Amino acid sequence: MIALKLIQIGNSVGVVLPKEALIKLGVERGDTVYLTDAVGGEMRLSAYSPEVADEVALGEKFMDQYRDTFRALAK
Repeated sequence: MIALKLIQIGNSVGVVLPKEALIKLGVERGDTVYLTDAVGGEMRLSAYSPEVADEVALGEKFMDQYRDTFRALAK
């Protein structure tokens, strides 16, 4: 478990993520992380975006559907 400290940032409150947490999440300053609901009323912090995952899945489906066309264009 990693303890996180809340700090005042202007009129807001921010969370300080230690270097160890940034490495585990695979993020750096300026990246976006997502806080989502988890089982049992808990919250989960991750670099995973469900919306982006859906878009990637749609792109993969499109590429599978037109695989022959892409191969012909790549020649």
